[in-house]
Amino acid sequence: MKFTAAQIAGILQGEVVGNPEVEVYKLAKIEEGTEGSLTFLANPKYINHIYSTQASVTIVNNTFEPEQEISTTLIKVEDAYKAFSQLLEYYNQVKLMKSGIEHPSVISEDVTYGSDLYLGSFCYIGKNVKIGKNVKIYPNSFIGDNVVIGNNCVFFAGVRIYSETVIGNNCTIHSGTIIGSDGFGFAPQEDGTYKKVPQIGNVIIEDNVEIGACSTIDRATLGSTIIRNGVKLDNHIQVAHNVEIGENTVIASQTGIAGSTKIGKNCMIGGQVGIVGHITIGNNVKIQAQSGIGKSLADGEVVQGTPAFNYGDFAKSFVHFKNLPKIVADIENLKKQ
Repeated sequence: MKFTAAQIAGILQGEVVGNPEVEVYKLAKIEEGTEGSLTFLANPKYINHIYSTQASVTIVNNTFEPEQEISTTLIKVEDAYKAFSQLLEYYNQVKLMKSGIEHPSVISEDVTYGSDLYLGSFCYIGKNVKIGKNVKIYPNSFIGDNVVIGNNCVFFAGVRIYSETVIGNNCTIHSGTIIGSDGFGFAPQEDGTYKKVPQIGNVIIEDNVEIGACSTIDRATLGSTIIRNGVKLDNHIQVAHNVEIGENTVIASQTGIAGSTKIGKNCMIGGQVGIVGHITIGNNVKIQAQSGIGKSLADGEVVQGTPAFNYGDFAKSFVHFKNLPKIVADIENLKKQ
């Protein structure tokens, strides 16, 4: 997909300095720009590259005035960094502007869907599914019976949504993610075997949620597993049955949350964190990467370690961890004296 400098300037409400008809079809760093690419200059550290870049178009601040000859066409805007970000968002929207139903796909009886639906090849939509407007479901995806999906959602290739799941508006789910699989519930028997406990609840995902690739959110045993408004989950995250994650909480990759744990609002949880079940984590909590959480945490706590404890105490203790051999040697010398 190609755009002229004039078209880009129109999107950004900028001014073209140079050839308004020059075309671009790719993005690049300013130091790696080639013919046909679009780049930007926002950081003064990179100003020398504008005189050597081969990029066809460069977005710059209104205040920029070249001191040497340049070959790139300029688009002057109030804030080059914000303008470039705006352009990336626009490009992404254009790239995802698909509609129509590709075949082969299966749409079961009693399915309803809004305008501008895109359904990729080899998708399956179960019975009594309700889909809102402007929803994009990429190829090889599965939507189970009685699922409800809001407006402006994007499900990338290979997403699996089990039955009874409810998904709000403006949600993005990346490839390979599974929503609504059975919770890990097994009752020990007298003969040493385990009997599966039926998982008859569902998953509720509220508005403005993004879930990374290859993550799993289990359905509740009873009731609902709930992902609140604005939550952002990274790739490879496990959310167990009956977990609740509060508004605008962000969780990095490879974190696992055991069943029935409640996480508050505006929390930040690093990668590879393990959280036990049946505890409560307050609002505005920060958990450093690779921590193990074995007890409830109050609002605003910042923790690290396994088992996790106060981050400041952990940082001080780590100094001693590194010096343990020397400390032990000093103690032995003192004992001898």
